[in-house]
Amino acid sequence: MPAPPLEGVRVLDLSRLLPGPFLTLILADLGADVVKVEDPRLGDYLRGMPPHVDGMSARFRALNRDKRSIALDLKAPAGRDAFLRMAERTDVVVESFRPGVLDKLGVGYAALSARNARIVVCSISGYGKDGPYRDRAGHDLNYIGLGGVLAMTGAAGGPPQMPGVQIADIAGGALWGAVGILGALLGARATGQGSHVDVSMTEGAMALLAAELGNLSLGARPTRGRETLNGGIACYAVYRTKDDRYLSLGALEPKFWIAFNEAIGRRADALELVAPPDVQERVRGEIQTILAGRTRDEWLAAFAGKDVCCEPVLEADELPGHPLHVARRNFFDAFGQTVMRTPIGRPEARRRAPALGEHTAEVLREHGFTADEIAALT
Repeated sequence: MPAPPLEGVRVLDLSRLLPGPFLTLILADLGADVVKVEDPRLGDYLRGMPPHVDGMSARFRALNRDKRSIALDLKAPAGRDAFLRMAERTDVVVESFRPGVLDKLGVGYAALSARNARIVVCSISGYGKDGPYRDRAGHDLNYIGLGGVLAMTGAAGGPPQMPGVQIADIAGGALWGAVGILGALLGARATGQGSHVDVSMTEGAMALLAAELGNLSLGARPTRGRETLNGGIACYAVYRTKDDRYLSLGALEPKFWIAFNEAIGRRADALELVAPPDVQERVRGEIQTILAGRTRDEWLAAFAGKDVCCEPVLEADELPGHPLHVARRNFFDAFGQTVMRTPIGRPEARRRAPALGEHTAEVLREHGFTADEIAALT
């Protein structure tokens, strides 16, 4: 088995909660050595969020496996100087403070790059490192609101609906951060010069609308429940079954639409795919009436072996046992907890999520600190 692509890459992770830790989990799954640098008084706030497994937040354990933790007070001169010294042997620093906080602590990009020209710093924030909202507080719901994503979610004519996952945190922040870091690492290897990757979660979420926003110059006004892929047509929708469970239908192409209707016993016309809203509503009602006549699993049995683009809407507790996820080894046991691999990771955990400061002495030794220096810092 080949070595992971980021083996040998050293990452110092100053982030907390969800976006940054998810990003560094991806890097860890790619083989990077990720060290969480945590405040010795509190650490990552996610540590205390219930429910707990063996005294540690289950969410924290899932996001921070395969990482190490050191406790370092960056507000103290000794802690700041130690971090700058560690940066000399570090490839990547990830942080999610408000813009300007690292500079105030004396460990911003300018200070870090002065010690190590090749270093890559990734800053994840709500609205970016500059602009009028630079210092504004916010959370995922605010970011997707300002990024237009929230307005695209919900029924036509109704209010926006809150998504079930943190879109800006993960898709807008963590994933764009990972892409930016990988690109910056390639650039540093080619030129010897690192860079500061500025990730705005609002912009990252807004980027998900790139295709729809391409229609604005045509006078279009994309919104919830009216577009092809967010509820505007009957062939791409969610339907309830007899047992109050749900099916996701994505029969966008004529051959899939005809096959689906044949499977449920309804006579269909391919022109229904491009019919006006009143026809879409009628077709949607007809399909809902038919699907409400059987349970979800009865319909899945009827669809077996047929290309109908219809799949169950699985609840979270159904995921680990689904045949697809079992075959793809998407879930695995990590020290007594069922977790999922990232899509580019292996179904294994090399180490459990760390206790606060568990690896302080070990990591400092690797960065050349003497026993006396370590004792003074800890």
